[in-house]
Amino acid sequence: MKQKLQVLIIGFVWPEPNSSAAGLRMMQLIALFLENEYKVTFASAALDSNYMADLLSIGVDVQKIELNSGTFDVFLKQINPQIVLFDRFMVEEQFGWRVALNCPDAIKILDTEDLHSLRISRQNAFKQKRLFQLEDLLTEDIAKREIASILRCDMTLLVSEFESDLLKKIFKIDDSLLFYLPIFVKLNDDEILNWESFQEKKDFMFIGNFLHEPNWNTVQYLKEEIWPIIKGKIPNALLKIYGAYPSLKIFQLHNDKEGFLIMGRAEGASEVFKRARILLAPIRFGAGIKGKLLEAMQYGTPSITTSIGAEAMNDKLDWNGYISDDPMILAEKAVALYNDEQLWNQARDNGIIIIKNRYRKELFAKSFVQHVCKLREELNHHRKKNFLGALLQFHTLRSTEYMSRWIQEKNRS
Repeated sequence: MKQKLQVLIIGFVWPEPNSSAAGLRMMQLIALFLENEYKVTFASAALDSNYMADLLSIGVDVQKIELNSGTFDVFLKQINPQIVLFDRFMVEEQFGWRVALNCPDAIKILDTEDLHSLRISRQNAFKQKRLFQLEDLLTEDIAKREIASILRCDMTLLVSEFESDLLKKIFKIDDSLLFYLPIFVKLNDDEILNWESFQEKKDFMFIGNFLHEPNWNTVQYLKEEIWPIIKGKIPNALLKIYGAYPSLKIFQLHNDKEGFLIMGRAEGASEVFKRARILLAPIRFGAGIKGKLLEAMQYGTPSITTSIGAEAMNDKLDWNGYISDDPMILAEKAVALYNDEQLWNQARDNGIIIIKNRYRKELFAKSFVQHVCKLREELNHHRKKNFLGALLQFHTLRSTEYMSRWIQEKNRS
């Protein structure tokens, strides 16, 4: 019997598919490897959470690891992975040099989730009340760290074509190091037939993990600028705000009179989407593709969002609702969509077209697995072409290694 190839996934956190798009994305990657007969081990230095996925139940080995500890070297040698996937660049910074030392022939894959440097740069520009320019990235320390991590890895997964193009144009990253793999959405004709109708759905909603700064900012934007306009036009409408990890400052925005309701964590996001008539998601900064907007399409709920919210999601296809960066227009379009059944049905149909053309698993799964297999066969040649990555591996990781070993020794004393 042929021995299964070992994949080690090192997580920044334990995956929570019901809390964030990042958690859903990680579970999809795990499923891809399992379906193709890989043995998967998931390791993380993060604390357990009440909402983490039960990985053992789906056949994934689980290992708690420590930062700056030689015990991780021992663990690596024991399982001897052929593929190591880093969940975000911070994890590659912490553990990448140990993987290079102990498993030099393992393929190193970086999953970006979104480009952190792009999100942070946009966030900084927003807070400084100025327009973001792509050139801003060149002065951000976090961009230097993230790009270095991409160069040290054999393959980087991106959920956004915009971000793939940005890496190639602004940072001159070679196309051979990048692979576009979006979040998958499953949608069949039976599910579409069972969707609630325009008349059966009511009210507005927003959903998002509140540990994610763009989501908190979006709720403030809705509260201060957009919802008052909508409420003035549709007095009986409610806006229900859902999300994991709401803090006291979130709950303080709750106002029954305004119809602005902080609902907290949604135990079943699908049920929330099925009941709401429209998703309001006027996201002012961020990166990647937005899981909430995909879920809205998946459950037949049109959405109102911004150019950053919809970035790289629909290509040239008509949006599942409306896109604008003007709060007045966003509010007006939300009111029009809420009241016009014909417009609403057309928006819903647009969402079906976007999913079927851009987010079906069948469009990407096979090519991803084939790419990984080809990379294994041609790894030496692949790495020789990436001299800058080898240079960074040699120099940058030396300093990381010595700092980590210094902390390791310090912890012993």
